[in-house]
Amino acid sequence: MSNQQGIHEHLDAVVRRHLNTQFRRPFAEHSLRTFEQAVERVAEHPGALILDSFCGVGESTRFIANQFPDALVIGIDKSRHRLDKHDLRYPSEVSKNYVLLQADVEDFWRLAVTAGWSLSRHYLLYPNPWPKSAHLKRRVHGSPLFPSLLALGGDLEVRSNWANYIQEFSVALSIAGYTPSVEALEEAEPITPFERKYRESNHPLWCCKAKLP
Repeated sequence: MSNQQGIHEHLDAVVRRHLNTQFRRPFAEHSLRTFEQAVERVAEHPGALILDSFCGVGESTRFIANQFPDALVIGIDKSRHRLDKHDLRYPSEVSKNYVLLQADVEDFWRLAVTAGWSLSRHYLLYPNPWPKSAHLKRRVHGSPLFPSLLALGGDLEVRSNWANYIQEFSVALSIAGYTPSVEALEEAEPITPFERKYRESNHPLWCCKAKLP
């Protein structure tokens, strides 16, 4: 449950501050090792690059890879437990165009920017919305990582069952100079366990999209 009504009163100030400062936290060693694996896989694939951040069990990553067979889709999630569920569900499947990696976006996005990656698409499907008002800076659009997300470029798609989250994301993108769109997800096929659960319980679902050149 959220104790916040409408757009957070400090959103504008927080976003502008992060857009004008650089996040300098040192990279974790395990993040550097994981990114090296990603770089090797990217070097082997000459096509478009798609990132599925907060991919959970990787169901969405697999779906996106099937939708874009010529692209390399990288799904990242910080939980090894969640990623292992993908291997249990598809034990004999060998993917040619997607890979799941255990990583923190806090490091992975910044490393990707430093490496000069340019995404064709970027999906954020049901990230933790941190619904309490005091947690604005933990939300993607309220965190110091927001500039790294923008720098990665591509067609961005963010989904959530909390309308406030999507509206805030849209406002944050507008502050950064982009032209986002917001729409209800009414007929889309569920592509994550969360999305399926929300559909079954008749939760309204929302989507924010933007082109990040």
